[in-house]
Amino acid sequence: MEKQRPHFGWTLRYTLLNATYFIAFCTIHACAAVYLLANGFSNTEVGVLLAIANILSAVLQPYVAGIIDKPGFLTNRRFILFSVMVILLGSGILLFVPNNKFVIFPVFALIYMIQFVYQPVMTALCFEYQKAGCGIFYGLARGLGSASFAVTAAIIGGLVEKQGVTILLYVNMAAMLLSAVLIYTFKMPKSTVSAEDSKTDSSENALTQKAHNNIGEFARMYPAFMVFLVGTICFYFAHNMINDFMIQIIRNLGGGEKELGYANFLQAILELPVMALIALVLKKISSRALLTFSGVAFFIKILILVFASNMAMMYLSQSMQFFAYAIFIPAAAYYVSETMDELDQVKGQAYVTSAITIGGVFSNLISGVILDHFGIRPMLLTGTVVCAIGVLIGFFAMKKLPHRKSDDEFFVNKNAN
Repeated sequence: MEKQRPHFGWTLRYTLLNATYFIAFCTIHACAAVYLLANGFSNTEVGVLLAIANILSAVLQPYVAGIIDKPGFLTNRRFILFSVMVILLGSGILLFVPNNKFVIFPVFALIYMIQFVYQPVMTALCFEYQKAGCGIFYGLARGLGSASFAVTAAIIGGLVEKQGVTILLYVNMAAMLLSAVLIYTFKMPKSTVSAEDSKTDSSENALTQKAHNNIGEFARMYPAFMVFLVGTICFYFAHNMINDFMIQIIRNLGGGEKELGYANFLQAILELPVMALIALVLKKISSRALLTFSGVAFFIKILILVFASNMAMMYLSQSMQFFAYAIFIPAAAYYVSETMDELDQVKGQAYVTSAITIGGVFSNLISGVILDHFGIRPMLLTGTVVCAIGVLIGFFAMKKLPHRKSDDEFFVNKNAN
């Protein structure tokens, strides 16, 4: 199929899907500690809840991707619609159980988990529709999604201070309701290949490609990618440490919920220009080089906080998002698209998100305990050391290991089996 140019209509619709996703993401993920602490949870309990949610999502992400890759009823679009409805229902339940930790724990963990599970499916949806001829400008749509997060973050802190944490649930439900309408109507034109048909219609792909659903097979096929995922876990150990306990870091620097909103706004709005222009950047710099560079930026971001003594340094740290998360996310998506066979790309996107999630798991389990027993700086020092290790691992993976087996090696192994 001839490569499609970006199309305004499809890009706009996909942008709105990203916008509603990240508005909801801001209210649940970025404000998780704010909501849970206000409902009687300790820092350790917050860490345990988020760790459980992250563990479950890390397990489910590649599993769901494997099911979507196979012919059948479950498609990217249908799974997103299901996820949106679960989050909408869960948020509605939370409205009626303030301060009831027995109910809040499983319900909040569920909606936190499912929000992460369908994040890589959103990315896969874009590439699926691009393949079918629906020109979508991924970088711009993803960047505007981050901008919606930024605007939400700038507003939500002040609203929480004035009206309490229940406002988080109302905003989340409104975003999910709109998202349900958008994804329900986000259907390919009849003139394009349907999601179900695209899984089975290419006999050429069936002869030349093999889906590597087993993680061992996948690792042997893409060795650099799998090792880099270990570095990714380390990067996001530090990244999640900052995000999940940002309110505690900011309070230690003399700020509050309003400053939390400003900090989240700053880091999110800086993502827009990078993500919007990433396709142009990739013409000059390879995705693997950008991934290595982003790891260094994650390290600098948390290192600044170790020495922070005021909110100005907090904002400086958040500004490193321009080189860290803002580069990592689109570069990883393009790296998967460039490196992997079509039948492995949904799983590849899912493995990236799983690694991010696993980094969150370790951060949740460790950060809350360190914070309760030793304080902010020891927690940040721990994150800095782990992130530094990740930089070394990432550099080794991207510079020293093969990114995929050659076609000759692939067919030799296939015939041997």
